[in-house]
Amino acid sequence: MTELNINAASLAPAGFDIDTWLADTAGAAQFDLSHVMAKGMPIHPAHPPFHITLNNRHGDTVRYCGHSSANELMCGSLHSGTHIDALCHASSHGKLFGGIDAAEAQAGTELFKVLGAETIAPIFRRAVLLDVAGVLGVDALEPAYEVTAADLDHCLAAADTEIRPGDVVLLRSGWAAYWADSPRYLGLDSAGAPGPGVEAGRWLAAHRPFAVGSDTSAFEVMNHHDITLEVHKILIAEHGIHIIENLDLQALAASPHRTVALVALPPKIAGATGAPLRPIALA
Repeated sequence: MTELNINAASLAPAGFDIDTWLADTAGAAQFDLSHVMAKGMPIHPAHPPFHITLNNRHGDTVRYCGHSSANELMCGSLHSGTHIDALCHASSHGKLFGGIDAAEAQAGTELFKVLGAETIAPIFRRAVLLDVAGVLGVDALEPAYEVTAADLDHCLAAADTEIRPGDVVLLRSGWAAYWADSPRYLGLDSAGAPGPGVEAGRWLAAHRPFAVGSDTSAFEVMNHHDITLEVHKILIAEHGIHIIENLDLQALAASPHRTVALVALPPKIAGATGAPLRPIALA
């Protein structure tokens, strides 16, 4: 039998140098764009509460060698904390992206048969930060502020870059600063939370990104007097664009970088409408 000698270098595509990539990555500025998941963190009212507790404690079972272990039980939606929406998350007039019948896709007890979280590709992509709050000269947008296409044009000009098809577009409202205050962060004690309206949603879709994301719980504007979630419909159901919510963009916005490499690996959860995410920006 011939012995196989397989190493990482032999699996790398031609032209890819592992050592160079590792050295470049180690030398890059790194920004963790996720929030810590914990009991009491903000959860959008459309989703069930998040709960985590110890299931087994050290000392409950002690092996003869002295070993003991602990583990936890976690309950909640996969739309808790920083997460990405799968394409089965939103529908338009009963249809998922690609014209798939939503009722048929979710029939039965095994979640979605198509477009679940397991189909979200690993993210190794160029990302562009559009700092709406920064361009408007405020620390954070006002409650229920509707981000317009003109706002996004100004942000793109200020970033002095372009959005290319397949990029990830990150919108900063400044509301990550309110993460520790759930009612304020969710807009429950005000007119609502800021975000793009329909006009800006169509602007984003026209640039054909792989995903868009923001530092709020619902990405789009949440005006309590008129909540439609039409931007979700436009992006996810009509254009197949993923949405990332509950990002922490504060440190990245404080840096000079507006174009970064984004790395994130969504867990492959069969049939799920979303997945937790820990995005890292490299610049």
